Amino acid sequence: MEQRARPDTAGNRTVGTRGVPASAVRAMTTFSPADVEKQRGVRRMKLTATGLLLFVALVYVLAKWASNAGAGPWAGYVAAAAEAGMVGALADWFAVTALFRHPLGIPIPHTAIIPTKKDQLGVSLGEFVGENFLSEDVVRQRLRAVGIGSRLGAWLADPQNADRVTAELATALRGALTVLRDSDVQAVVGEAITRRANVQEIAPGIGKMLEKVVADGGHKRVVDLIVSRAHDWLVLHGDSVMDAVQGGAPGWTPRFVDRKVGERVYKELLRFCAEMRDMPSHPARGALDRFLTDFASDLQSDTETRAKVERLKGEVLGRGEVQDLIASAWTAVRSMIVSAAEDERSELRLRVRASLLSLGARMATEPKIQSKVDSWVEGAAVHVVTTYRGEITSLITDTVASWDAEHTTKKIEAHIGRDLQFIRINGTVVGSLAGLLIYTITRMLGA
Repeated sequence: MEQRARPDTAGNRTVGTRGVPASAVRAMTTFSPADVEKQRGVRRMKLTATGLLLFVALVYVLAKWASNAGAGPWAGYVAAAAEAGMVGALADWFAVTALFRHPLGIPIPHTAIIPTKKDQLGVSLGEFVGENFLSEDVVRQRLRAVGIGSRLGAWLADPQNADRVTAELATALRGALTVLRDSDVQAVVGEAITRRANVQEIAPGIGKMLEKVVADGGHKRVVDLIVSRAHDWLVLHGDSVMDAVQGGAPGWTPRFVDRKVGERVYKELLRFCAEMRDMPSHPARGALDRFLTDFASDLQSDTETRAKVERLKGEVLGRGEVQDLIASAWTAVRSMIVSAAEDERSELRLRVRASLLSLGARMATEPKIQSKVDSWVEGAAVHVVTTYRGEITSLITDTVASWDAEHTTKKIEAHIGRDLQFIRINGTVVGSLAGLLIYTITRMLGA
């Protein structure tokens, strides 16, 4: 009987506890119009085989009557041939019928083989497929004969196929980026960047970079910009500087003294910035160079300086503004990739297409690359076959076990029963010839 179906986690219906989709069971237990037509063909062949049996039976009766009536020796030959034909027809009828049911409804041992041995046949079929089709040698030999590397290369070298693959990759990329939730990706990226930054000490790297910048004089443009902007700012905000100096003076000093001091400080600051701006060899510039050189050395070798940099790094990474920056960076990157994937003339798609065409041309012409691709494909296929051979063969055994015995028998008979009826016909013909030959030899020996 058919087992009760239950829903699986994907919403499909499965049979019993085997996990076989109910659609597979219905496909086996439901007769399609093609199955019905095949069943009609089986019935016609059964009538033909049975008609031939009745014909030889009638011939046997007539031949025996003729022999008893004194018709001559020929009647004996015909009767022997017809008798052997009946025996052959009945024997083959029994053999064919025993595959699907008990002959005449009698439960003779080793009959109704398909309905009673269905599960064992499924196991045997699964083992046969596993041993003869899912072995490593068979898979490698078959894939090597196909020549996947050269065929795939020739296919990719066609511009139309390269365009198709590029479009499919773009669609898959857009779909993946659409399905991914920004919050999940941002959390993963943020965690990865933070974890990598925490593991990697940055002070030595910064020190080496600063040392090279100072050695190449790359910092001088930055100094020029700073002192130039500082000079311009002092020119525009002289009153502010003098007010700041006067505001910091003691309360007991006279006003005019504070003003004179403020003016003096302002003029010195203005002069210092102007000289530093206009004199590449200014002592302050040399002092700054020595400071940066020493600082670069401390970043690489001084333990205390490196520890301070690491603490500062941790404080910076822990700030919400930095995490927001990482999140906004992912959003910008995703938007850029989606736009590039949607635009057929984008640099991304053009480069992917060119890479596919180049790869296809090389795969189609270079045996070394073909061999590598074939080896990868063979290795992957062999891994799947050897690792999941049990699951693959269990699909056969479990599916066969889930089929209803009666419906399975009828459907199998509809598919192969017509050819089996030829066994009955051949048995009748061969039996008749064998009987005729045996009778003839017997008569000759007796003579």
